[in-house]
Amino acid sequence: MNLLLRALDGVERLGNKLPHPFWLFVILSGVLALASWGLSAAGVSAVNPATGKTVEAKNLLSADGVRMMVTDAVKSYTSFPPLGTILVVMLGVAVAERSGLLAAVLRSGVSKVSPRWVTFALAFTGMVSHVASDAAYVVLIPLGALAFRAVGRSPILGIVVAFVSISAGYDASPLITPTDAILSGLTTAAAQTIDPAYSVTPLANYFFSLASSVVLAAVITLVTEKVLARRAEAMPVDADAEEDDLGSLKLSREERRGLLAALIALAVFVVALVLAVLPASSPLRGKGGSIIESPLLTSISIFLALGFLAAGWAYGKVAGTVTSSRDIPGFMAHGFREMAPILVLFFAISQFLAYFKWTGIGEITAINGAGLLESAGVSGPVIMLGILVVVTLVNLIVTSGSAQWALIGPVFVPMLMLLDIPPETTQALYRIADSCTNAITPMSPYFVMALGFLQRYRRSAGIGTLFSMTVPLSFALLVVWTLLFFVFWVFGIPLGPGAPVR
Repeated sequence: MNLLLRALDGVERLGNKLPHPFWLFVILSGVLALASWGLSAAGVSAVNPATGKTVEAKNLLSADGVRMMVTDAVKSYTSFPPLGTILVVMLGVAVAERSGLLAAVLRSGVSKVSPRWVTFALAFTGMVSHVASDAAYVVLIPLGALAFRAVGRSPILGIVVAFVSISAGYDASPLITPTDAILSGLTTAAAQTIDPAYSVTPLANYFFSLASSVVLAAVITLVTEKVLARRAEAMPVDADAEEDDLGSLKLSREERRGLLAALIALAVFVVALVLAVLPASSPLRGKGGSIIESPLLTSISIFLALGFLAAGWAYGKVAGTVTSSRDIPGFMAHGFREMAPILVLFFAISQFLAYFKWTGIGEITAINGAGLLESAGVSGPVIMLGILVVVTLVNLIVTSGSAQWALIGPVFVPMLMLLDIPPETTQALYRIADSCTNAITPMSPYFVMALGFLQRYRRSAGIGTLFSMTVPLSFALLVVWTLLFFVFWVFGIPLGPGAPVR
């Protein structure tokens, strides 16, 4: 344990020396410019086996390169695949959040559960909470403590279960989340290096994500009850710890009526959408009446936004949090304000990816990497395990999921495409590696937040205290989630609608 804690201290020190992700991509753009100059001067090239065309490294510092950087800057940003998708989805999610619907759903998930099922209920609620993105940490961690204390169990254990279910299972959910929109957009941009017409929808990993949410909740429950519960007994709550207001778990009459109204509104919306898609001549279908390649799936973000909007508005009207139609645009604007940091980051990422694509370095790296792996006879599963290990380690330092995928996706996605591994499969692998170590890295601001909640009940708790509770869960989730992925791989189970695993 001491060795692990020293290693974590090293990770924290190293991570603290990294610049903000925005500046990281600015610096990487500078490094890319210098690399393109050297590779272009050396005449580096590769033949794309998919098209038979020769790809040559182009100098970003040449006249053409400088012209591209200047004239395409706005276009590169506005056409950045995740940008429009995430903004549209957030229009609806913001209404659901600001109306109080999401918080009410999370509270209802843990408020009326028997002691026997409280761990699974909290863990699965954590999976559902990913629809609220980072706000889930603020809402669910203290609720976890309340829920466990309400049934006579350690609030420390409730904090750990809530934190791990949100962080280590971050890319798994029974619902479509904003993260799905971001990842699919970045994967699309990377895949178009090889196939300009390729498109990955936010539903591409839905079947895998849905199955993962149930399996991971079960794993968290098993490890918590068999391992961590005993450890929690050795961590008594401080005698003078503040008593919690257990009533805050309970929903008011208005909130319960609001949830019912939201459910009815969502059901009406879904039924109306299904009826609109049923006719073979429906404009929401694709050519030949196809559902897979149709406006319904390629534009799923607008339907997600409308679904959240309908449910959030209905909840707010009945619960009293929406008093006028003017509140709705205000909620949406608030959601956009909360998105501001990622919109700023997206500008730096979009420029870097545009430069990466224009220079041809990403495509050349992918072609040569694929050729090397193919000539070495490395099998697909071994390659996948290698990617899992690499991303898992990188995630200890670069905890921003979108920044990390924007950094490595443009290499891994096209490289594996050339080895006949679909982009959706590579994205599913990334989901696993990007999530599991979130709960053990001190570089995550939410690790520090969870520690703060922990210290409310045990002031002597430190990084080692939380780490000792999250490591068994993170390791178990990584192993089981990887095994679940290979179950999909071996049996050829689609990862989502129109997304074969191989």
